[in-house]
Amino acid sequence: QVQVVESGGGLVQAGGSLRLSCVASGSIFRINIMGWYRQAPGKQRELVADINSGGSINYGDSVKGRFTISRDNAKNTVYLQMTSLKPEDTAVYYCNVIASTRLWGPFDASWGQGTQVTVSS
Repeated sequence: QVQVVESGGGLVQAGGSLRLSCVASGSIFRINIMGWYRQAPGKQRELVADINSGGSINYGDSVKGRFTISRDNAKNTVYLQMTSLKPEDTAVYYCNVIASTRLWGPFDASWGQGTQVTVSS
């Protein structure tokens, strides 16, 4: 079983910055993709950014040029550096980890509990 814990959310003014962290732990054999999603009230959960084990990155269109995702494989940790924050970035941010727990085992997705990011205007 894989546990996922996010940290780093909070309240920030528009134009400010925040850094989110996410650590995966438990019976991890190999992690493929680590990523961030967000969900604002009344909206669907959307991809913010993800990064695979080879370092390939995807960003959601609304955060390109403002957010940076990075990963420390030795620590099973993924970061999201958010700059030039806007009120529309306000949401609960969830970490997603796609990992296998044994050799030749399937890759399954695990989610964290989420961390609130609020950007005031």
